[in-house]
Amino acid sequence: MKTTLEILGWQPFFAQQVSANELDETPPVRVMEVHRRGLHVLGENIDTQTPSGVDATIGDWLLLNSSEPVLSRVLDRKSLIKRRAPGTHVKVQLIAANIDTAFIVSSCNQDFNVARLERYIAMALEAAVTPVIVLTKTDLCDNPDQYIEEAQTISASVPVVVLDARGDEPKSKLAKWSGPGQTVGFLGSSGVGKSTLVNALSETLDIATQAIREKDDKGKHTTTSRQIHIVANGCAVMDTPGMREIQLIDASSGVNDLFADIHDLSLQCRFNDCQHQTEPGCAIVAAVENGIIDSARLKRWEKLVAEERENNTSIAGKKSGDKSLEKKSRAIKKENKNDQRVR
Repeated sequence: MKTTLEILGWQPFFAQQVSANELDETPPVRVMEVHRRGLHVLGENIDTQTPSGVDATIGDWLLLNSSEPVLSRVLDRKSLIKRRAPGTHVKVQLIAANIDTAFIVSSCNQDFNVARLERYIAMALEAAVTPVIVLTKTDLCDNPDQYIEEAQTISASVPVVVLDARGDEPKSKLAKWSGPGQTVGFLGSSGVGKSTLVNALSETLDIATQAIREKDDKGKHTTTSRQIHIVANGCAVMDTPGMREIQLIDASSGVNDLFADIHDLSLQCRFNDCQHQTEPGCAIVAAVENGIIDSARLKRWEKLVAEERENNTSIAGKKSGDKSLEKKSRAIKKENKNDQRVR
Protein backbone atom coordinates (compact mmCIF):
# COMPACT_ATOMS: atom_id res chain seq x y z
CA MET A 1 0.00 0.00 0.00
CA LYS A 2 1.39 3.39 -0.99
CA THR A 3 2.25 5.98 1.62
CA THR A 4 0.75 9.47 1.56
CA LEU A 5 4.01 10.87 0.18
CA GLU A 6 4.09 8.29 -2.62
CA ILE A 7 0.50 9.14 -3.54
CA LEU A 8 1.51 12.80 -3.69
CA GLY A 9 4.31 11.91 -6.13
CA TRP A 10 7.31 11.37 -3.83
CA GLN A 11 10.08 9.60 -5.76
CA PRO A 12 13.67 8.43 -5.11
CA PHE A 13 14.89 11.59 -6.92
CA PHE A 14 13.60 13.66 -3.99
CA ALA A 15 14.31 11.14 -1.22
CA GLN A 16 18.03 11.04 -2.02
CA GLN A 17 18.27 14.78 -1.32
CA VAL A 18 17.14 14.40 2.31
CA SER A 19 18.93 12.99 5.34
CA ALA A 20 17.20 10.96 8.06
CA ASN A 21 17.54 13.85 10.52
CA GLU A 22 15.98 16.29 8.05
CA LEU A 23 13.01 13.96 7.54
CA ASP A 24 12.31 14.09 11.27
CA GLU A 25 12.93 17.80 11.82
CA THR A 26 11.56 19.18 8.52
CA PRO A 27 9.11 16.69 6.96
CA PRO A 28 8.60 16.83 3.17
CA VAL A 29 5.43 18.41 1.83
CA ARG A 30 4.22 19.11 -1.68
CA VAL A 31 2.87 22.43 -2.92
CA MET A 32 -0.68 21.66 -4.02
CA GLU A 33 -1.89 25.19 -4.64
CA VAL A 34 -0.35 28.65 -4.91
CA HIS A 35 -2.20 31.65 -3.47
CA ARG A 36 -1.21 35.29 -3.27
CA ARG A 37 -0.92 34.94 0.48
CA GLY A 38 1.07 31.72 0.46
CA LEU A 39 1.11 28.02 -0.36
CA HIS A 40 -1.22 25.12 0.40
CA VAL A 41 0.98 22.10 1.18
CA LEU A 42 0.28 18.43 1.93
CA GLY A 43 2.44 15.78 3.51
CA GLU A 44 2.29 12.83 5.89
CA ASN A 45 -0.38 13.96 8.40
CA ILE A 46 0.19 17.54 7.23
CA ASP A 47 -2.38 19.78 5.55
CA THR A 48 -1.55 23.42 6.07
CA GLN A 49 -1.04 26.87 4.58
CA THR A 50 2.38 28.52 4.59
CA PRO A 51 2.90 32.28 4.30
CA SER A 52 4.37 33.77 1.15
CA GLY A 53 8.14 34.12 1.04
CA VAL A 54 9.25 30.70 -0.13
CA ASP A 55 10.37 30.79 -3.77
CA ALA A 56 8.28 27.80 -4.81
CA THR A 57 5.64 26.94 -7.36
CA ILE A 58 2.92 24.35 -7.82
CA GLY A 59 4.33 20.82 -7.69
CA ASP A 60 7.44 21.73 -5.67
CA TRP A 61 8.59 19.63 -2.73
CA LEU A 62 9.58 21.49 0.45
CA LEU A 63 11.18 20.45 3.70
CA LEU A 64 8.71 22.21 5.97
CA ASN A 65 10.18 24.30 8.75
CA SER A 66 7.14 24.48 11.00
CA SER A 67 8.60 27.13 13.33
CA GLU A 68 9.76 29.40 10.46
CA PRO A 69 7.93 28.33 7.28
CA VAL A 70 9.63 30.96 5.09
CA LEU A 71 12.92 29.13 5.75
CA SER A 72 11.56 25.85 4.33
CA ARG A 73 13.99 24.35 1.81
CA VAL A 74 12.83 23.76 -1.77
CA LEU A 75 14.20 20.43 -3.00
CA ASP A 76 15.95 20.25 -6.36
CA ARG A 77 13.35 19.95 -9.10
CA LYS A 78 12.98 17.02 -11.43
CA SER A 79 11.46 19.41 -13.98
CA LEU A 80 10.45 23.07 -14.16
CA ILE A 81 8.21 24.78 -16.71
CA LYS A 82 8.62 28.55 -16.83
CA ARG A 83 8.11 31.56 -19.07
CA ARG A 84 8.88 35.25 -19.17
CA ALA A 85 6.19 36.88 -17.05
CA PRO A 86 3.55 38.86 -18.99
CA GLY A 87 3.78 42.64 -18.96
CA THR A 88 6.61 45.11 -19.22
CA HIS A 89 8.56 43.94 -16.16
CA VAL A 90 11.45 41.64 -17.04
CA LYS A 91 11.16 38.59 -14.78
CA VAL A 92 10.69 34.83 -14.90
CA GLN A 93 7.37 33.23 -13.92
CA LEU A 94 7.44 29.65 -12.65
CA ILE A 95 4.50 27.67 -14.05
CA ALA A 96 4.87 24.14 -12.67
CA ALA A 97 7.51 21.91 -11.10
CA ASN A 98 8.09 18.18 -10.99
CA ILE A 99 5.51 17.09 -13.56
CA ASP A 100 6.11 14.06 -15.74
CA THR A 101 3.73 14.79 -18.63
CA ALA A 102 2.30 18.03 -20.02
CA PHE A 103 -1.04 17.62 -21.79
CA ILE A 104 -1.15 20.59 -24.16
CA VAL A 105 -4.83 21.13 -24.85
CA SER A 106 -6.32 22.86 -27.88
CA SER A 107 -9.86 23.04 -29.24
CA CYS A 108 -10.62 22.32 -32.88
CA ASN A 109 -11.82 25.87 -33.50
CA GLN A 110 -10.37 29.39 -33.64
CA ASP A 111 -8.26 28.60 -30.57
CA PHE A 112 -6.12 26.17 -32.58
CA ASN A 113 -2.75 27.73 -33.33
CA VAL A 114 0.34 25.80 -34.43
CA ALA A 115 2.77 28.49 -33.28
CA ARG A 116 1.26 28.50 -29.77
CA LEU A 117 1.38 24.71 -29.57
CA GLU A 118 5.05 24.83 -30.58
CA ARG A 119 5.76 27.25 -27.73
CA TYR A 120 4.15 24.95 -25.17
CA ILE A 121 6.04 21.96 -26.56
CA ALA A 122 9.38 23.80 -26.50
CA MET A 123 8.77 24.75 -22.84
CA ALA A 124 8.00 21.13 -21.99
CA LEU A 125 10.98 19.70 -23.87
CA GLU A 126 13.32 22.19 -22.19
CA ALA A 127 12.04 20.99 -18.82
CA ALA A 128 12.48 17.30 -19.79
CA VAL A 129 8.71 16.87 -19.52
CA THR A 130 6.86 14.60 -21.97
CA PRO A 131 4.55 16.74 -24.16
CA VAL A 132 1.27 15.32 -25.47
CA ILE A 133 -1.08 17.33 -27.71
CA VAL A 134 -4.73 16.84 -26.74
CA LEU A 135 -7.38 18.00 -29.22
CA THR A 136 -10.90 18.61 -27.94
CA LYS A 137 -14.29 19.73 -29.28
CA THR A 138 -13.98 17.92 -32.62
CA ASP A 139 -17.77 17.56 -32.57
CA LEU A 140 -18.14 21.33 -32.94
CA CYS A 141 -16.21 21.68 -36.21
CA ASP A 142 -16.97 20.60 -39.77
CA ASN A 143 -13.51 19.26 -40.62
CA PRO A 144 -11.63 17.96 -37.54
CA ASP A 145 -9.17 16.05 -39.76
CA GLN A 146 -7.61 19.36 -40.79
CA TYR A 147 -6.71 20.19 -37.17
CA ILE A 148 -5.49 16.66 -36.48
CA GLU A 149 -3.19 16.66 -39.51
CA GLU A 150 -1.74 20.07 -38.63
CA ALA A 151 -1.07 18.95 -35.05
CA GLN A 152 0.63 15.76 -36.24
CA THR A 153 3.02 17.73 -38.46
CA ILE A 154 4.45 19.68 -35.51
CA SER A 155 6.71 16.86 -34.36
CA ALA A 156 6.85 13.16 -35.07
CA SER A 157 7.91 12.54 -31.45
CA VAL A 158 4.92 14.35 -29.88
CA PRO A 159 1.75 12.20 -29.64
CA VAL A 160 -1.57 13.70 -30.70
CA VAL A 161 -4.66 12.47 -28.81
CA VAL A 162 -8.17 13.32 -30.02
CA LEU A 163 -10.97 12.94 -27.50
CA ASP A 164 -14.31 14.08 -26.13
CA ALA A 165 -13.45 15.73 -22.80
CA ARG A 166 -16.96 15.19 -21.41
CA GLY A 167 -17.13 11.39 -21.63
CA ASP A 168 -15.05 8.37 -20.68
CA GLU A 169 -12.40 8.92 -23.35
CA PRO A 170 -9.98 10.98 -21.18
CA LYS A 171 -9.52 8.09 -18.75
CA SER A 172 -8.84 5.52 -21.47
CA LYS A 173 -6.91 7.63 -23.96
CA LEU A 174 -4.70 9.38 -21.37
CA ALA A 175 -4.16 6.31 -19.17
CA LYS A 176 -0.72 5.66 -20.69
CA TRP A 177 0.64 8.79 -19.00
CA SER A 178 -1.66 9.06 -15.97
CA GLY A 179 -0.69 6.15 -13.75
CA PRO A 180 -0.27 5.99 -9.96
CA GLY A 181 2.56 8.17 -8.66
CA GLN A 182 2.71 10.19 -11.86
CA THR A 183 2.14 13.94 -12.04
CA VAL A 184 0.49 15.37 -15.14
CA GLY A 185 -0.45 18.94 -16.00
CA PHE A 186 -2.99 20.41 -18.39
CA LEU A 187 -1.77 23.50 -20.24
CA GLY A 188 -3.60 25.61 -22.81
CA SER A 189 -5.83 28.60 -23.43
CA SER A 190 -8.99 29.37 -21.49
CA GLY A 191 -12.06 27.42 -22.57
CA VAL A 192 -10.30 24.50 -24.28
CA GLY A 193 -11.54 21.97 -21.72
CA LYS A 194 -8.68 21.62 -19.21
CA SER A 195 -10.91 21.60 -16.13
CA THR A 196 -13.38 19.30 -17.88
CA LEU A 197 -10.52 16.86 -18.51
CA VAL A 198 -9.44 17.01 -14.86
CA ASN A 199 -13.05 16.27 -13.82
CA ALA A 200 -13.16 13.33 -16.24
CA LEU A 201 -9.92 11.81 -14.89
CA SER A 202 -11.02 12.16 -11.28
CA GLU A 203 -14.69 11.05 -11.58
CA THR A 204 -15.35 12.65 -8.18
CA LEU A 205 -14.23 16.26 -8.74
CA ASP A 206 -16.63 18.88 -9.99
CA ILE A 207 -14.45 21.83 -10.97
CA ALA A 208 -16.56 24.66 -12.38
CA THR A 209 -16.44 25.01 -16.15
CA GLN A 210 -17.86 27.52 -18.62
CA ALA A 211 -18.82 27.37 -22.27
CA ILE A 212 -16.82 29.32 -24.82
CA ARG A 213 -18.22 32.42 -26.53
CA GLU A 214 -19.71 31.53 -29.88
CA LYS A 215 -18.61 34.74 -31.62
CA ASP A 216 -14.87 34.12 -31.25
CA ASP A 217 -14.47 30.68 -29.59
CA LYS A 218 -12.77 32.36 -26.62
CA GLY A 219 -13.07 30.96 -23.13
CA LYS A 220 -13.27 32.62 -19.74
CA HIS A 221 -10.82 32.05 -16.89
CA THR A 222 -12.86 29.53 -14.91
CA THR A 223 -9.68 28.27 -13.21
CA THR A 224 -7.94 31.20 -11.52
CA SER A 225 -5.11 29.40 -9.72
CA ARG A 226 -2.87 26.41 -10.36
CA GLN A 227 -3.92 23.43 -8.28
CA ILE A 228 -3.05 19.73 -7.97
CA HIS A 229 -5.77 17.12 -7.47
CA ILE A 230 -5.09 13.49 -6.49
CA VAL A 231 -7.45 11.34 -8.54
CA ALA A 232 -8.81 7.89 -7.71
CA ASN A 233 -6.02 5.87 -9.35
CA GLY A 234 -3.29 7.78 -7.47
CA CYS A 235 -2.23 10.17 -10.22
CA ALA A 236 -1.53 13.82 -9.33
CA VAL A 237 -3.37 15.99 -11.85
CA MET A 238 -2.62 19.69 -12.21
CA ASP A 239 -5.17 22.19 -13.48
CA THR A 240 -3.91 25.59 -14.62
CA PRO A 241 -5.46 28.89 -15.74
CA GLY A 242 -5.34 29.69 -19.45
CA MET A 243 -2.22 31.51 -20.66
CA ARG A 244 -2.67 34.12 -23.36
CA GLU A 245 1.00 35.03 -23.64
CA ILE A 246 3.82 32.48 -23.79
CA GLN A 247 7.22 34.15 -23.96
CA LEU A 248 10.04 31.60 -23.92
CA ILE A 249 13.09 31.99 -21.68
CA ASP A 250 16.00 29.63 -21.01
CA ALA A 251 14.49 27.30 -23.60
CA SER A 252 17.14 27.05 -26.33
CA SER A 253 17.47 23.28 -25.95
CA GLY A 254 13.70 22.85 -26.11
CA VAL A 255 13.51 24.92 -29.31
CA ASN A 256 16.41 22.97 -30.82
CA ASP A 257 14.75 19.65 -29.94
CA LEU A 258 11.41 20.71 -31.42
CA PHE A 259 13.02 22.01 -34.62
CA ALA A 260 15.79 19.41 -34.66
CA ASP A 261 15.86 19.19 -38.47
CA ILE A 262 16.31 22.95 -38.92
CA HIS A 263 18.81 23.18 -36.06
CA ASP A 264 20.92 20.37 -37.52
CA LEU A 265 20.90 22.08 -40.92
CA SER A 266 22.00 25.38 -39.37
CA LEU A 267 25.16 23.63 -38.18
CA GLN A 268 25.97 22.73 -41.80
CA CYS A 269 26.00 26.32 -43.08
CA ARG A 270 29.32 27.56 -44.47
CA PHE A 271 29.53 30.44 -41.99
CA ASN A 272 29.08 30.08 -38.22
CA ASP A 273 27.22 33.41 -38.05
CA CYS A 274 24.96 32.65 -41.02
CA GLN A 275 21.66 34.56 -40.86
CA HIS A 276 20.00 32.13 -43.30
CA GLN A 277 19.05 34.90 -45.69
CA THR A 278 21.29 35.41 -48.73
CA GLU A 279 24.61 34.06 -47.44
CA PRO A 280 26.41 31.64 -49.81
CA GLY A 281 26.53 28.06 -48.60
CA CYS A 282 23.46 28.35 -46.38
CA ALA A 283 22.11 24.84 -45.84
CA ILE A 284 18.74 26.14 -44.62
CA VAL A 285 18.09 28.37 -47.67
CA ALA A 286 18.97 25.41 -49.89
CA ALA A 287 16.55 23.18 -47.96
CA VAL A 288 13.71 25.71 -48.40
CA GLU A 289 14.42 26.04 -52.13
CA ASN A 290 14.36 22.26 -52.50
CA GLY A 291 11.09 21.94 -50.59
CA ILE A 292 12.67 20.09 -47.68
CA ILE A 293 11.70 22.74 -45.12
CA ASP A 294 8.44 24.69 -45.07
CA SER A 295 9.13 28.43 -45.20
CA ALA A 296 6.35 29.23 -42.69
CA ARG A 297 7.81 26.76 -40.20
CA LEU A 298 11.26 28.27 -40.73
CA LYS A 299 9.91 31.72 -39.86
CA ARG A 300 8.37 30.38 -36.65
CA TRP A 301 11.73 28.83 -35.71
CA GLU A 302 13.57 32.08 -36.41
CA LYS A 303 11.05 34.02 -34.30
CA LEU A 304 11.38 31.66 -31.33
CA VAL A 305 15.19 31.66 -31.50
CA ALA A 306 15.31 35.47 -31.63
CA GLU A 307 12.69 35.89 -28.87
CA GLU A 308 14.35 33.39 -26.55
CA ARG A 309 17.76 35.04 -27.04
CA GLU A 310 16.35 38.52 -26.42
CA ASN A 311 14.49 37.46 -23.26
CA ASN A 312 17.60 35.77 -21.88
CA THR A 313 19.61 38.91 -22.54
CA SER A 314 16.97 41.07 -20.83
CA ILE A 315 16.87 38.84 -17.76
CA ALA A 316 20.68 38.70 -17.58
CA GLY A 317 20.81 42.49 -17.83
CA LYS A 318 18.26 42.86 -15.05
CA LYS A 319 20.17 40.48 -12.77
CA SER A 320 23.38 42.39 -13.46
CA GLY A 321 21.61 45.68 -12.70
CA ASP A 322 20.13 44.29 -9.50
CA LYS A 323 23.55 43.11 -8.31
CA SER A 324 25.07 46.50 -9.15
CA LEU A 325 22.29 48.29 -7.25
CA GLU A 326 22.71 45.98 -4.28
CA LYS A 327 26.47 46.59 -4.29
CA LYS A 328 25.97 50.36 -4.36
CA SER A 329 23.42 50.12 -1.55
CA ARG A 330 25.86 48.18 0.63
CA ALA A 331 28.61 50.73 -0.10
CA ILE A 332 26.33 53.63 0.88
CA LYS A 333 25.29 51.91 4.11
CA LYS A 334 28.93 51.21 4.95
CA GLU A 335 29.88 54.83 4.23
CA ASN A 336 27.05 56.14 6.41
CA LYS A 337 28.10 53.83 9.23
CA ASN A 338 31.71 55.07 9.00
CA ASP A 339 30.51 58.69 9.05
CA GLN A 340 28.53 58.02 12.23
CA ARG A 341 31.61 56.50 13.88
CA VAL A 342 33.71 59.57 12.99
CA ARG A 343 31.15 61.87 14.58
